Amino acid sequence: MSHARCLYNGVYRMKTEISAAMLRNGQVQLTPVQGITVDRAVEFSYEELSKATNDFSLDNKIGQGGFGSVYYAELRGEKAAIKKMDMQASKEFLAELKVLTHVHHLNLVRLIGYCVEGSLFLVYEYIENGNLSQHLHGSGRDPLPWSTRVQIALDSARGLEYIHEYTASVFIHCDIKSANILIDRNFNGKVADFGLTRLTEVGSRSRLVGTFGYMSPEYAQYGDVSPKVDVYAFGVVLYELISAKEAIIRANGSDGEPKGLIALFDEVLSQAHPKDGLVKMIDPRLKDNYPLYSVHKMAQLAKACTHEDPQRRPRMRSIVVALMNLSSSMED
Repeated sequence: MSHARCLYNGVYRMKTEISAAMLRNGQVQLTPVQGITVDRAVEFSYEELSKATNDFSLDNKIGQGGFGSVYYAELRGEKAAIKKMDMQASKEFLAELKVLTHVHHLNLVRLIGYCVEGSLFLVYEYIENGNLSQHLHGSGRDPLPWSTRVQIALDSARGLEYIHEYTASVFIHCDIKSANILIDRNFNGKVADFGLTRLTEVGSRSRLVGTFGYMSPEYAQYGDVSPKVDVYAFGVVLYELISAKEAIIRANGSDGEPKGLIALFDEVLSQAHPKDGLVKMIDPRLKDNYPLYSVHKMAQLAKACTHEDPQRRPRMRSIVVALMNLSSSMED
């Protein structure tokens, strides 16, 4: 059977499963959690997508990822982002389609539809403010206030908590990083890019995929997959929110010795008076506009998330509670 034929069969089976579940009960069965909606992905034609992007012109291109280019479009009265993928990325395409047609949450990017004609296309809601990495590491943007950083961390944690704890099967993202956390017009965080997501039994093993600097030791060395892989990567994101530094830093420019952000924070947090060193790690663009106790709490949480032993890392449920408490204490 040809590669293209296998792909079409995979999409057909997925559509059949979704339709059957909806017909049985009028909707896909999901655990009732606040902020979840259920809708069906639309199958678009290539002609409609091409027209909406001016034949996928460079003027409409808004991003480039490992599995394809992203274009801005307006489809049927709604702003959208269209990811165009090669046929060779069928595994990632099907993984993302499977997750986002079964899983819906306010803090997960919403899938509008898809197309399988010539190339593979996924159509998402358009997120106005780009991704977290652009805000932390890019230039030309105003620095995110500390309270906004805490909120984005909480939003992202809620999205991950949902796929770990509240779906019928356990989904593991496997590529959590600041570039895969999108920020909407109200500066709420949404987890995106589910192309590497695993639907797996905890303790199974996988080929190595993901991004260096965010990979947990057990995953990088042995391919062991569990929700704690996402917890570890999320800890790195928390360190990024504090410092606005990359996950891997090279001293003295691109030729310097690489060092992980986790190692830098471990050195600081292991000192007798960690707050003194922590001040030097905080994003200088924040100036003095942050409560040090709050930054210290987030750093402690990040340290727990990036513990070498996955059994000693917290679950996303506990992380959400910790960040809710942190957010509430700042409001008080």
